Amino acid sequence: ITDLGASGAYYIASAADEIYADPASIVGSIGVIMAGFGFEEAAEKLGVERRVLTAGENKAVMDPFSPISPEDRKHMQVMLDEIHQQFITAVKNGRGDRLKADTHPEIFSGLFWTGEKAMELGLVDGLKSPGNVARDIVGLEEMVNYSVSRSPFEEFVRRFGVSIGEGLANKLGLSAAPAIR
Repeated sequence: ITDLGASGAYYIASAADEIYADPASIVGSIGVIMAGFGFEEAAEKLGVERRVLTAGENKAVMDPFSPISPEDRKHMQVMLDEIHQQFITAVKNGRGDRLKADTHPEIFSGLFWTGEKAMELGLVDGLKSPGNVARDIVGLEEMVNYSVSRSPFEEFVRRFGVSIGEGLANKLGLSAAPAIR
């Protein structure tokens, strides 16, 4: 874990034989969230007519333009709790005795920690950079960077195109900056 190994990323990492992180990495967030917005009052104030067609009586659950019913809220909470238990089980199975959940039940609360604290909690096995893991654990002398990068020519063309686009927009009065009149 170089920067962030939280939530779904940690769910995946927990299946690894060993997990390493940088001391300042963010690790954990073993919880489940479902977020949304409720725009029903805003739509009403703006005079927006809501039109929705569904096939299936529950297809519009969590629709942001309709109030959530107590039954829907209960259904969603049961589902989130079930997924949370699956997440907890996966972490416990993956980390085994290394996990300090007995003395730190907050591990499963959705909180997250630095890599250094995560090591104390048993969420990671050691503090190492990707280069150190490649060299010390995997035995590689050199890491290969598979990041997509542009050639100098591609970067020049991209910047040149942006400059021309900005110049044209300014010439035509289409600048993104608001004009003062």
